[in-house]
Amino acid sequence: MMPICSSAHLLATDVQMREQLFSRLVMVSYITDCIEKPIRVCFESLGKFVGLHPWWFITFPLVVSAGLGGGFYFLNDLKSNDIVEQFTPKNGRAKVERRFFQETFPPTDTQFSIMRLNTDGVFASLIFSCQTNILSAAALEEVIRIDGRVRGITAAYDAHQFEFSDICATVNGTCNSNVMLDVLHYNASNIHFVNITYPEYCPSEFKCLHMGNLISEVEVDHSGVVRSAKAMRLFYYLKESNNTLGDVWLQEVIDLLSNITTSVTEVSFFTSLSRQQEFEKSTLSVTELFAITYFLAISFSIISCLRFDNVRNKAWVASLGVFSTAQAVLSSFGLLLLMNVPFVITVASSPFLILGIGIDDMFIMISSWQRTNIQDTVPDRMADTYREAAISITITTLTDVLAFYLSYSNPFGSVQSFCLYAGTAILFCYFYNITFFGACLALNGRREGANRHWLTCMKVPEDIPPGQSKAYTVCCVGGSYNHDTGTEEENPMTLFFRKYYGPFLTTVWSKAIVVFIYIAYIAVSIYGCLQLKEGIDLKNLALDKSYIVQYYDAEKTYFHYHGPNVMLAINGTFPYWEENERNQLESCIMQFQKLDSVKNLSTYWLHSFEKYAEEHGSNISTEATFKTHLNEFLDHHPMLKQDVNITNNDIAASRLFLQTIAQNSTEKNMLNSLRKTAESCPCPLLVYHPAFIYHDQYTVIGHVTLQTVTVSTAVMLAISLVLIPNPICALWVAFAIASVILGVTGFMALLNISLNSISMINLVISIGFSVDFSAHISYTFVSSTKPDVNERVVEALTHLGYPILQGALSTIVGVVVLSASTSYIFRTLFNIVLLVITFGLLHGIAFIPVFLTFSGLCHK
Repeated sequence: MMPICSSAHLLATDVQMREQLFSRLVMVSYITDCIEKPIRVCFESLGKFVGLHPWWFITFPLVVSAGLGGGFYFLNDLKSNDIVEQFTPKNGRAKVERRFFQETFPPTDTQFSIMRLNTDGVFASLIFSCQTNILSAAALEEVIRIDGRVRGITAAYDAHQFEFSDICATVNGTCNSNVMLDVLHYNASNIHFVNITYPEYCPSEFKCLHMGNLISEVEVDHSGVVRSAKAMRLFYYLKESNNTLGDVWLQEVIDLLSNITTSVTEVSFFTSLSRQQEFEKSTLSVTELFAITYFLAISFSIISCLRFDNVRNKAWVASLGVFSTAQAVLSSFGLLLLMNVPFVITVASSPFLILGIGIDDMFIMISSWQRTNIQDTVPDRMADTYREAAISITITTLTDVLAFYLSYSNPFGSVQSFCLYAGTAILFCYFYNITFFGACLALNGRREGANRHWLTCMKVPEDIPPGQSKAYTVCCVGGSYNHDTGTEEENPMTLFFRKYYGPFLTTVWSKAIVVFIYIAYIAVSIYGCLQLKEGIDLKNLALDKSYIVQYYDAEKTYFHYHGPNVMLAINGTFPYWEENERNQLESCIMQFQKLDSVKNLSTYWLHSFEKYAEEHGSNISTEATFKTHLNEFLDHHPMLKQDVNITNNDIAASRLFLQTIAQNSTEKNMLNSLRKTAESCPCPLLVYHPAFIYHDQYTVIGHVTLQTVTVSTAVMLAISLVLIPNPICALWVAFAIASVILGVTGFMALLNISLNSISMINLVISIGFSVDFSAHISYTFVSSTKPDVNERVVEALTHLGYPILQGALSTIVGVVVLSASTSYIFRTLFNIVLLVITFGLLHGIAFIPVFLTFSGLCHK
């Protein structure tokens, strides 16, 4: 048995430790209080000054917004919607590799080759599909007819007319043609007399063509000869030397194929112009929704602030709050446009979001105004309003702005542009809320102080005069208030939170249910995160009804198995003539061929040269003889000459080609496995394909998102620790951020939304909104003087439950029209903002209040 003295000693030690812990918490609270109190005093003085001189604070913002709005003159010049520039990593590895291949293996105008293109090229592509057999005579006749119409297009530019043959990419002076139609000599009946092998077709000894990307769902006989197929793809490549003429001709192709009709086959088409053109239409599709959004926002704000009291009605104040937000968008966008900041399509969605944030702060200020004493002067009421509301909206503004500005370091241009515009707009929202909207609130306070009607501004009696009917009360009486507290009559929703919801939430059973719901929420979120996919499907950059969506679907259906011909370069001088070195290189190439994503070695000049030397009995075992015979070989094979860079009689670099299989692995796995294999080889190797520029997003999106979220959360925690006068409750804010982001990410995956540069923007939004909801409640909770934690939660919900609900609903109202958008970009914004608001609201009025009751030390 433990001695009594020992027990007493341990008890004393435990009490001492608790006292030390409490003293430290008090000290930290005192430090943060020293920061918070001066800020409150400053805002109190500002509120009083605004109340004394409201017209100054109305005129100045109007002048500023009018001046900065002039920046919209430069909007068209600063639109930057290049997909490669804005939606792929700015300094992506594939972009560096592209420069190397462009400089080392420049294309030859007279020897065009699709697989040797260092860029996407200038082209038109058609996919013909048929449910029976695309190689039937009837289907082929339709294919040949449409091919003839495409080749026969005559375009005009600068008073000159030109045809496909004038601008086509050529091989030995002849337009690069489509193999299938060449073999048939453009006669459908010849299909019965030709033997096309699959998947390789070799019209000559040194020329073998891969057919996997030209015909699909093929049936062959025992000797590999094609008997039927479901789809055929045709390409029309143009010279890259004159893009202007190429663009004019491609536009004619789009116009032709948009109106063409078929009977046997179904045709879908795509050009090198299409992706960019269709992407830019997304901005226009959402412009018309702005008017609807602002109408809904004004209507919601008026209804939320509507009072049956003819004096206390806040209808005009609510409308001016929406106008204040519109000013913020006008000023911020105008300022950045004057500063030559690129305007990307993703920015077009930010005004919808900013509207919700601005209205949220407006509701907080109105709520604080309603709790001031009616009998005080307007400047004193404004001082009280600013003292109570300013810290709360300052916390949310700081966190939102920093969340966006910190994300500017993101490698995606689309994210950078959105974050810069959105962050700046929120700053202006804050500035106009404490100036313009505060002044409007003060003027409205003067009207209320004089007991004037909200619509006619005529003085009305507070009580119904003798002999008047009840109808007179509805329209001509107002100005009532709670004579016990001196404040406005309690809003029905505020009464609901104080009398019903708050007490209900603080019961034991309610807390248990909330905890259970939260555990289920976390479990589902974690499961969803494990299902999360990365990258953006390029068809989602176009409108739903765009013709390129049909093309992408056809491509995915019929040409999903075979991947691109990937270039593999030996970078630097290499002793190809030494057999041991060649064997080592062959060993490396064999490692590539063992990958699941690689089918075989497609084209390799060295193998062809070795075969040539063997047939001619040439000795290539020394440097001199190797180079001599190589020059002879390349002179006879100009196409392969493009694969060897000979500088000063030295082989500076060379390349070969690997045929990949897209079905066997994801783009990310294929890219990573190819690069890792290249790095593991003792020879200096580089892999590249133009598609890798888009695939690079898969290699960075995960860790960039994690880094952005982590840094932003850390900064949010620091701000909360400084401005919320209790460290434990500040930690609850950080907890809310992590919890909301986890939920949004998990449910985003369950809604089949991938992690990409578009959804990353919305995760940044999650950080700001999760702080907004939790910070309001946490700050009011720790500022409460109530002795019991449950009472403090009820008081916090009474003061801010309805404003938080209003803010959440206003944000949803701000983006709800985007759900009707025909653009994936804007629908994704709506879906994720809906998740953010739903989960943020749950945390703000359910999870966090309950968790705060478990933290007895959370007291100012």
